[in-house]
Amino acid sequence: MKPKSGILILLSLLFVLTANAALTPLRLTCEYLVNPTVIDSRQPRLSWINMAAPDERGQYQTAYQIRVASSPGKLKKEQADLWDSGKKKSDRSFLIRYEGKPLQSRQECWWQVRVWDARGKVSGWSEPAHWNMGLLDAAEWEADWIGAPWQGEEATAKSTDKTVPPAPLFRKDFSVSKEIASAKIYISGLGYFELYLNGKKVGDDVLVPNQTNYSKRDGLDATGVTLDDNFRGYNVLYLCYDLKDALIQGKNALGCLLGNGFYNAKIGWTMPYGSPRLIAQLHIGYTDGSEEVIVSDTSWKVSRSAIVSDGIYEGEHYDARLEQPDWCSPDKTTDRWEPAALRKAPTGELQAQMSYSDKVMEILKPKKITRLENGNYKVDFGEEISGWIHLHNMRGEAGRKVEIRYICESPNGSNSYTMKGGGPESYAARFTWFVFREAEIINWPGELREDNLTAEAVYTEIETTGHFECSNPLFNQINKIWRRSLTDNSHGSIISDCPHRERSAYTGDGQVACVTVMHNYDAAALYTKWIKDIWLAQNRETGYVPNGAPWQPGCGGGVAWGAAMNIMPWEFYQHYADKDLLAANYAGMKEQLRYMQTWVAPDGIMLSQIKSNGNVSEWHNLGEWCPADGFPPKDLVHTFYLWRCADFTAKAAAELGHKEDAVNFSALAERTRQAFHKRFYNPETKTYGPSGSNIFALVMGVPDDIKKDVLETVREEIRAHNGHLYTGIFGTQFFFETLADNGMNELAYEAVNKKDMPGYGWWISQGATTTWEEWNGNNSRNHPMFGGGFTWFYRKMAGMNSDQQEPGYKHIIIKPYPPKAINYASYSTRTPFGQAAVSWEKQNDTFKMDVEIPVGSRATVYLPVISGKTVKECRTGIKQAKDIKYKGIQDGYAIMEVSSGKYCFETD
Repeated sequence: MKPKSGILILLSLLFVLTANAALTPLRLTCEYLVNPTVIDSRQPRLSWINMAAPDERGQYQTAYQIRVASSPGKLKKEQADLWDSGKKKSDRSFLIRYEGKPLQSRQECWWQVRVWDARGKVSGWSEPAHWNMGLLDAAEWEADWIGAPWQGEEATAKSTDKTVPPAPLFRKDFSVSKEIASAKIYISGLGYFELYLNGKKVGDDVLVPNQTNYSKRDGLDATGVTLDDNFRGYNVLYLCYDLKDALIQGKNALGCLLGNGFYNAKIGWTMPYGSPRLIAQLHIGYTDGSEEVIVSDTSWKVSRSAIVSDGIYEGEHYDARLEQPDWCSPDKTTDRWEPAALRKAPTGELQAQMSYSDKVMEILKPKKITRLENGNYKVDFGEEISGWIHLHNMRGEAGRKVEIRYICESPNGSNSYTMKGGGPESYAARFTWFVFREAEIINWPGELREDNLTAEAVYTEIETTGHFECSNPLFNQINKIWRRSLTDNSHGSIISDCPHRERSAYTGDGQVACVTVMHNYDAAALYTKWIKDIWLAQNRETGYVPNGAPWQPGCGGGVAWGAAMNIMPWEFYQHYADKDLLAANYAGMKEQLRYMQTWVAPDGIMLSQIKSNGNVSEWHNLGEWCPADGFPPKDLVHTFYLWRCADFTAKAAAELGHKEDAVNFSALAERTRQAFHKRFYNPETKTYGPSGSNIFALVMGVPDDIKKDVLETVREEIRAHNGHLYTGIFGTQFFFETLADNGMNELAYEAVNKKDMPGYGWWISQGATTTWEEWNGNNSRNHPMFGGGFTWFYRKMAGMNSDQQEPGYKHIIIKPYPPKAINYASYSTRTPFGQAAVSWEKQNDTFKMDVEIPVGSRATVYLPVISGKTVKECRTGIKQAKDIKYKGIQDGYAIMEVSSGKYCFETD
């Protein structure tokens, strides 16, 4: 039967509208993840980015339709059996909560979206994306925690026996006799695990699961930095792997290799939790509708591996003579293997790992190989990385021990491989990482060639989304070495202080650098996880937030560290516009403020004086850290962070609709600001104090009648320091942008451009390929904390800012502060709406600027102009007039309002 003519007309019209649609939905994500393998949110949030046609301007989404199916086949047939949103009139394209049928454990979800543009034209359906549900109820875990029988419950790191036991191998044999429809394993191994099936490693994750506070630990109140183990909660993350295509008919064998990780860490400033343990649950669904569940229990077999010792701080040693060939192949005999032992479950709740894992992210080849007089080889890979050296194609006699000495200024662990002989051998570490640019290869058999080794950079999979460049090569290099330091410190979806000596998730370092991180990377999943770690580590009674999270009792800090509870959720909201995360952490923000106020004197000044073992503890009450020239008063820094936390919490309250809280916290912030001014400002010397005190004051806001004097004092301080900065990590975060905002941008440029100490350029002149902990090079030479001030590159020099009143780059403010010595600068980043970019260039007496605004955003553009110059748009072939609202010239800038699209402006 032929369709009716009306239907034909409708179909034809639909085709035309789809073909002419100006928007294409791309990069579909679920909870910030691309095709996540496991989600345990019952109503996960879905996002996409709308891409406009190349010459389109002013485009935005007017409606969307999402459809979700339980299989790719049903989605292809347009059978949205889980959810069809229907056409929803909305411009929202990110963090849209699933509202379909209640999701079940282990369910597959396949989805697509289409959108309607500004003219009402509908796009085609996007490419399919998917997510998998985890185990939503703790009762669904049928598996037991198991461990090696030669280890007890207690952490071997606590043992008086200094012998490190070998890493255990686990194995489970099973058979498959029917056609498989699905096969997924839910698994966690503490500290780290590698999963194998039928002789092959599953997945490309390393160093999993991501680090958390796994369980309660006795004795935290008797360590170097004491703490009550009264955390809000504990959790253990599990992963999911799809094994359907790797299973075979007949015999199969699961295998797992366990490493100690942070769960069984031995070094003094950490505290272990227990001996290594494993939980695994494999669900196999058959095409006949039946299911089989294989769980970890005492039927699993255990043996010792060739990893004779491993420690997150101590290193790793491998003896290939102890290998058991094909140890998890289906036909392997395990008569001499022992039954697994049952282990207690950690205190932490099993939760899906909804953040990216560590992976081998880069592979570096040797830049230089030098044979030393003693016969060893020194290898230079060009820049300092966090990871390991992968040895390739070794040929030598059995028993030869090849050692890798990673060259680093800080303790780093040792690494060796003992050969089995008889053929080419290869090796790389599994359960720890090392920090190095150079390494010495000891006892190599024969001549070491370039193809015998590579360096593998290992870090959490965070995508680089921000790109900065300018005409000063030093600034580009400064930005580059900070980015290397950042990735070196990204492990387990936290960012550590240093990747070698401490490897700890300091909250102070975290809050001071988080804005710079978000300007450079897609760190949404990482920070979602890490902020939760901080929230869970909060004392449930007092509200105190510790100096590190996940907590390790070597983390010294103070008020600016606990302030991460208030700062990081707000900064996250500004960048990603995630009101759900802000709401989830709001109670923690209030509790931290409640705790801070217990240290406030009647005059409104805060001074934390936490005691440890009866005495006021330095490592609980720090103010500034690693200053270039002296410390500002502690009570000044503490009071500044009381103001900052109150200010951010007031803003969060307003965004969340808590009007009374917003009024109260705003009042607290204002009282604190006034108390700060009354206590610290000296009208005779016209200063708030030394070492960046005036920078803190300017950030808070100084009274109008003294502002001119304070600014002159800052100029004098900079002159006294010969143009250098003179701040610690917290003052440096604000130093450059504060100068730019107060008419001293050239002084900011000079300070960044310094090539002697203290200055970033001095580090580079000393050969640094990462940023350091101290300006003079003492202690760690791989710390990202001083990168907190680099937002000056992106927000001031290049000039891209997100309007705080419309977070997530809904409204973008483009306002460059071009230093005289800079001829061009550019910055781009991927916002929740898509790519935003600015690029400007000086040419003789003209100033040219290209701007890209993503679909759904708008921008206010400030173009620097010289008196007497006119402004025009330089791009041709596009009708421009209706897309640009010219607002006139003010304070040296021509001001334009623009919608989404690409623009080019220049002065004539």
